[in-house]
Amino acid sequence: MNKFKKLGLTALAGSLVATTAFAGEMSVNGNASLTAKNNSGTTGGKSFTMGNQLTFTGGGELDNGLNVALSFVLDHGDNVASGFDSHSISIGSDTLGTFTFAGDGTGNAQSALDTTAAGDIWDNGFTYGAGRATSYTAVNGSTAANNKTVNWSLPSFVDGVAMAVSYTAGHTATESTAAFGLTYTGIEGLTAYYGSGEDGATAGKADITTMGASYAMGSFTAAVSQLESDSVSGSDEELTSFKLSYTVTDDLSVSYGEETHETAGSSVDEEFESISVSYTTGGMTITASNNEAKGLGNTAGAASEQTRWKLGASFAF
Repeated sequence: MNKFKKLGLTALAGSLVATTAFAGEMSVNGNASLTAKNNSGTTGGKSFTMGNQLTFTGGGELDNGLNVALSFVLDHGDNVASGFDSHSISIGSDTLGTFTFAGDGTGNAQSALDTTAAGDIWDNGFTYGAGRATSYTAVNGSTAANNKTVNWSLPSFVDGVAMAVSYTAGHTATESTAAFGLTYTGIEGLTAYYGSGEDGATAGKADITTMGASYAMGSFTAAVSQLESDSVSGSDEELTSFKLSYTVTDDLSVSYGEETHETAGSSVDEEFESISVSYTTGGMTITASNNEAKGLGNTAGAASEQTRWKLGASFAF
């Protein structure tokens, strides 16, 4: 009997050694950045922030040709209870494309394209009353779009065309949803994209569409975008945006952008505009921007108008 116990323990020890032989190394990346900002209005004021996110990544190519990558993000401001802002594992090859299994934070094939042309000015810290500016379904979609999602970036079939599809599992008060995205870069300087998905929230299910394009010619870049949310409840939304950028030198650039958010049944639109400057020197990037909003909360009057300036510095080393 003792011989059999010894044999079993030896086999177990061998299997543990074999398992640990497949363990890989994780690398950690962060950023060094500082930002000073000021909001006008009763909920405004000056504040300072700093970079507080760490990203753990690891992976490599297996003997069978598959590439595997693992990612965890720690962010002090998000998901404090669970400890991770996002986490995912990706498996793929040139033949199969890449499958990404996300527990949180990755989004779906449509939401991956939903940043506005002007860079989401609406999400720049504006508030109205005791709350914040409208949280746009057309941009955010359902919270389920960030959880329990499988994304498949298809292998390249046509030069300049990238395709992706995704499936998000349902949970409490949320139905499972599907989405797809298409990006075209076949013409020099041009990027065009289209995405379609769903907000699976049972109480406010909606079809969400994202489309946009940018074109760079010389020192100028122009971009436009449109996001729509068609809800079964009738509370449809539309967010349109444009941005013009000019590269003065290799180190200095300036840009101007606008966004307009329309909500069905409201006579007042939320409008945002921003002008920004960026300068890079010796591994340091300095940015300055002035952002203005009016009609916050789809309400007219001085109380719904705000201004915000930001000064930032990031360091690469």
